[in-house]
Amino acid sequence: MLKLYNTLTRKKEEFLPIHKDHVGFYHCGPTVYWTQHIGNLRGMTCGDVVVRTLRYLGYKVIHVRNYTDVGHLTSDSDEGEDKVSKGVRREGLTPKELSQKYIDIFEHDVAAINMLDPNFKPRATLHIPEMIEMVKVLLEKGFAYSTDLAVYFDVSKAKDYTALSRQVLEDMDEGAGKGDVSDPAKKHHADFALWFFKAGVHKNALQFWPSPFHSHLVEHGEGFPGWHIECSAMSKKYLGPTVDIHMGGIEHIPIHHTNEIAQSESANGVKFVNYWIHNGHLVVNNEKMAKSSGTSFSLVEILEKGFSPLALRYFYLQAQYRSAQNFTWEAMQSAEAGLKRIYNQIEALGKRMGHVDAGLKAKFIEALSDDFNTPVALSVLQDVLKSDLSNEDKLATLIDFDKVLGLDFEKVLHTKPIEIPGDIQKILDQRSDARKNKDFKKSDELRDLLKEKGFVVSDTKEGQKLERQ
Repeated sequence: MLKLYNTLTRKKEEFLPIHKDHVGFYHCGPTVYWTQHIGNLRGMTCGDVVVRTLRYLGYKVIHVRNYTDVGHLTSDSDEGEDKVSKGVRREGLTPKELSQKYIDIFEHDVAAINMLDPNFKPRATLHIPEMIEMVKVLLEKGFAYSTDLAVYFDVSKAKDYTALSRQVLEDMDEGAGKGDVSDPAKKHHADFALWFFKAGVHKNALQFWPSPFHSHLVEHGEGFPGWHIECSAMSKKYLGPTVDIHMGGIEHIPIHHTNEIAQSESANGVKFVNYWIHNGHLVVNNEKMAKSSGTSFSLVEILEKGFSPLALRYFYLQAQYRSAQNFTWEAMQSAEAGLKRIYNQIEALGKRMGHVDAGLKAKFIEALSDDFNTPVALSVLQDVLKSDLSNEDKLATLIDFDKVLGLDFEKVLHTKPIEIPGDIQKILDQRSDARKNKDFKKSDELRDLLKEKGFVVSDTKEGQKLERQ
């Protein structure tokens, strides 16, 4: 039985998908205006573990992870300028060029950390019609209203608007969601933008589209979508009006995900998400990562220090996804050494596959079924290595576990060269000479001697191939 912690109810719940054995999973992806730091990559890895676990447990998963390439302002509410526009000013690229540059970097990074590719990776700019359609529905149903600067969602019309965040609406900051937009026609400080018109502080917006919405300040309703409506529209297109699991960082709870719920449920008339899950933050030396302090590390910076990307993945797995995790260079050194130790132990098992041990697999599943508890799952991995199973069964069990862990055990097994002790190499050389002299009796005797010493030799077109038993 899979149990996961639902942020909406603040308790662990048994997971019951909408459709038997099928899961729709939406994961809030990056805003592509900058290289994603290792905190963002940790969140993506947590989502990868969720998908891998669900598939390991037999579910067919449709995984959607979006790219935000317009509409996310410099705060998570309606304050500041569009982040992509800010990046354009910084780098002198077009919005499309900037977004593609950082999508390519992100794709390279997640592949290096061995994340599975989502089924769909929608870009906000390619789904403007779906967003406009949802805003139209909200206006028609009376959940939204227009001013000359924006189309807003009316939070007073939403049912249980703060159910996810558990904030008290009346106590929220009077400036929240308003900021420098300074729209006197806005009804409530918490009302949030569904569509920004190309007017006011956004009159010089670099990305804009015509819309059916009316403003006295712009023709043809030109503007761009708010960040929140993007995820609601894209998740509906690919997963339907109700999603099994929606994931993001804990910072999304009070604004982004709260607003997604309000607009989706108001537009669609059904529950938006059955299970909300949120990953904790990655901190550096117990402090928040920040560019100003030089602690907002990218994957490239990790690699430049000599660490492997899978060592970073192994580090991430050592904390349960809901927990905050503290990054230090000492912790990375420990992760690198620990992963190399596991690789060496696997290499010593040989390459012959046996059978997955049912008892240890049950323990592994039990750990993962308890809200994706990867630290306990890693402890079961160690149980396998310490067990009295045959080498073949150990190997099969570890390769099976790696479907979730994603540490590339099988690739390492196939590519890591075997270290041949001097006395073994001497026997190999003698056997090679015996075969050249067609002394097959001696060749067989030397093969048996190698087996007694824990090695299996086979003859290939390329010559003798040695494996550990």
